[in-house]
Amino acid sequence: MEEVEVAPPQAMEVRLKILFTSLCHTDVYLWEAKGQTPLFPCIFGPEAGGIVESVGEGVTDLKPGDHVLPVFTGECKECRHCESEESNMCDLLRINTDRGVMLNDGKSRFSINGQPIYHFVGTSTFSEYTVVHVGCVAKINPAAPLDKVCVLSCRISTGLGATLNVAKPKKGSTVAVFGLGAVGLAAAEGARISGASRIIGIDLNAKRFDQAKKFGVTEFVNPKDHDKPVQEVLAEMTNGGVDRSIECTGSINAMISAFECVHDGWGVAVLVGVPSKDDAFKTHPVNILNGRTIKGTFFGNYKPRSDLPSVVEKYMNKELELEKFITHEVSFSEINKAFEYMLRGDGLRCIIHMDA
Repeated sequence: MEEVEVAPPQAMEVRLKILFTSLCHTDVYLWEAKGQTPLFPCIFGPEAGGIVESVGEGVTDLKPGDHVLPVFTGECKECRHCESEESNMCDLLRINTDRGVMLNDGKSRFSINGQPIYHFVGTSTFSEYTVVHVGCVAKINPAAPLDKVCVLSCRISTGLGATLNVAKPKKGSTVAVFGLGAVGLAAAEGARISGASRIIGIDLNAKRFDQAKKFGVTEFVNPKDHDKPVQEVLAEMTNGGVDRSIECTGSINAMISAFECVHDGWGVAVLVGVPSKDDAFKTHPVNILNGRTIKGTFFGNYKPRSDLPSVVEKYMNKELELEKFITHEVSFSEINKAFEYMLRGDGLRCIIHMDA
C-alpha cells in the first residue's frame, strides 16, 4: 500500500471517490506484460462504483454526490462512432492501454513525492480517489447498490451485451456459449433473459458446469470428451446447428468452432474473446455463403454513458441477477487475496470494499 496524491480534475475531468472495485483478468494480463509494454508504475483497476467528489471546467452533466460507474472505454458523444446507433467505439475515448496520462494535458493526476504514477485504461480504480475523463463516467440511479452494480462497468456488460445487443436470440432459440468464465456466464445470463430454450455451455474445465446452471445453462459439452470437432458434436445435438453462439475465450479454435456450429441459413456467431496477435481465422467460404453470419463486439456494444444506466435498471427491476456473479468480498487492505482468488480460478467476481 502506498499513499498517493490525486490532483484536482482539469477541464472535462471528474475526481471520483471509489467505494467498491473489482478485479479483471486485464489487470493480471498487463501486470505480467504479456504481449504488451504497459507503463509502470501505474495504478490498476478497470471496474468500480463510486461517487463524484469534484468536477473540472466544462463538466455540466455530473455534479458532486452523483453515483457513477467509471468505464475503461468512453463516449464523447461527438465523433462519428458516438453519433452512430451502430457503434460504441468512440474515436476519442476507446480503450487505450498505452496512454497512461490524461488527454487534456498529457499528464498524470497521480503522484508520489512529485513523481508521476501512470493511469490504467483511463480508470485506475485501485485507489480511494481517481480522476477520469467525463466521457468515461456513467451516471446511474443513486438507489442502486454500488457494491453490486460495480461489476457492470467491465466484463459482465461485455458478455451480457454480446447476447442481448449483438446475437439477439429469439425466444425459444438454442444458444451455445464458448467459455464459462465471467464473460461467458454473463452471455448465458443474456440468453436466459432472452428466453432461449436451450443454452449449451462449452468449456474445457468440467468444474465450471455446476456453477453455470445458475445462469440458465441447460447442457454442457467438454470438447476433451469427444473424438470429433466440437462444432460437429453441437450440430448433431441440435439438428444441424445452434441458432446463436457467443465465443468468450479468445482461443482461435473456439472462434472457428463457434462460427461453424451455427445453423446454415440463419445462424449468427458473435466473437467476444481477444485472440493472440498472430492468430488467423480460417474457415471455408461456403460456410458464409450458406447463410451463416459472424459478428464481433466490443463492451457488448454498450455506449457507456447512454446505455449503462438502463443496464443498472435491469438489475433494479430484477430482470438481471448480479449477486450470483459475486463470489468473494474483501477489504482494500486485502486486495492481494482477490488476485489470489482470480489466479487460481476460485469464483467469479471479488468485490473490494475501499473503506473497509
